[in-house]
Amino acid sequence: MNKAAKISPPGTAWEVGAIFLRLGLTSFGGPIAHLGYFRREFVQRRRWLDEEHFAQLLALCQFLPGPASSQLGFSIGLLRAGWAGALAAFVGFTLPSALLLFAFAEFSGQLAGPWGQAVVHGLKLVAVAVVAQGVLGMARSLCPDPPRALLAVLAAALMLFSALPAMQWLVVAGGAALGPLICRQVVARQGETFALTYGSRSGAVLLLAYGVLLVAALVLPPLLPPLGQMAGAFYRTGALVFGGGHVVLPLLKHAIVDPGWVSPDTFLTGYGAAQAVPGPMFTLSSFLGKQMYGGQGGAAGALVGVLSIFLPGLLAVSGTLPFWRALAARDRAARMLAGVNAAVVGLLAAAFYDPVWVSAVADAGDFAIAAVGFVGLVAVQWPAWAVVIWCVGASLARHALA
Repeated sequence: MNKAAKISPPGTAWEVGAIFLRLGLTSFGGPIAHLGYFRREFVQRRRWLDEEHFAQLLALCQFLPGPASSQLGFSIGLLRAGWAGALAAFVGFTLPSALLLFAFAEFSGQLAGPWGQAVVHGLKLVAVAVVAQGVLGMARSLCPDPPRALLAVLAAALMLFSALPAMQWLVVAGGAALGPLICRQVVARQGETFALTYGSRSGAVLLLAYGVLLVAALVLPPLLPPLGQMAGAFYRTGALVFGGGHVVLPLLKHAIVDPGWVSPDTFLTGYGAAQAVPGPMFTLSSFLGKQMYGGQGGAAGALVGVLSIFLPGLLAVSGTLPFWRALAARDRAARMLAGVNAAVVGLLAAAFYDPVWVSAVADAGDFAIAAVGFVGLVAVQWPAWAVVIWCVGASLARHALA
């Protein structure tokens, strides 16, 4: 009889929702930083997952279209407390930033100024500390030998020096192709599997739903009323973006700005606000949905935007999990995963430099603030909120003294 992957005994949807709500309120720093928050919370602190199975889920979410951090959180909730836990994880992690960005759309004209910019800058420095900790921790566990360390370095270099939009997916695919060659010592952990409450038949239905809705989103919008057209545009974006996070911006611009639904200035304002709130960047859709048609989208537009952009990624990951579970029990698949995991470390390292470091660290003072936050996380075991308080407070103090 298969035993569950190293996940602590099943919990409740209320437990999952409460923890993800706290993460949704405090997980500043963008999609790459969220992986560090999740690893800290669910692998190191609560031990819902061991390092290997966390990495397996992360590799799957990196492979699939959609927001990787939200898919990862959804999957963790699913494993912990079934479909109710998955829904609780999604709502808890997504709702705070969606509401904040909706409120920002409502009052954006009154939230400018140098003090506000100092707060935003402090939050970017939080991302520097959190992502650095995540890269360090994952490199230690997922690149334990020279071949995998070299693969991570090559993946980072390709991401930094290539302008191809699909490079992230190509790097992950390359890691899978090279894994069987460079990770021959890796073997599958026989008898261990993800404890799902559904099987491959349900997974196939979910994947079919993903595909049918994508075809509908590509074909039907011209025949639909404005809200239906909006839903199609957001669904297409969520269904076709690989890597999530910042990668979604050009697709959103094409889907929302180019048709004239939202002005370029409004789009960039929302993007800036999305950097300053916790939770997933895809909740930018809440701001854009509200601002549709000159601000006439309202609450309905925000809700349609959020649900439509997240739905395809959640269908994809939940539909793929039953098949991934079977593949992960094979040695060749385990070696492919080891290669993917090493490549993911390279992706995280590249993202740490650009955009996290490049957009946040402008001088020695910024470096010092981020370094203290990093040391606090690694050596002193500060909680995430303490790093937020430190970085934002130090940024405000620098502005006051300037």
